[in-house]
Amino acid sequence: MRRTRSRSPIQQAKITQHTALAALLVMGGFAIAGPSGLLAWSENLRVLDQREAQLAALEAEREALKNRVALLHPDHADPDMVGELLRSQLNVVHPNEVVIKLED
Repeated sequence: MRRTRSRSPIQQAKITQHTALAALLVMGGFAIAGPSGLLAWSENLRVLDQREAQLAALEAEREALKNRVALLHPDHADPDMVGELLRSQLNVVHPNEVVIKLED
């Protein structure tokens, strides 16, 4: 028969303390160097600034497109916008207009 060796309460307390210390060190390491830690903070702020600038540009483009759609509403279309689209997409010109082609 084999005798199991039990640990003394002092050894058990030391193991518990060392395990808790290791867990705290791992959590501290993640708090400093993790993906949302202190070292990544400046990178996250830089990415946030980029995204805010990108969002502002997209919102401005959206407002311009919204205005353009409003000008093309079938009930009350803007004559200038309709003329511009006819000239650009269908190559339609008035008889007294002169067309000058520019190389791209």
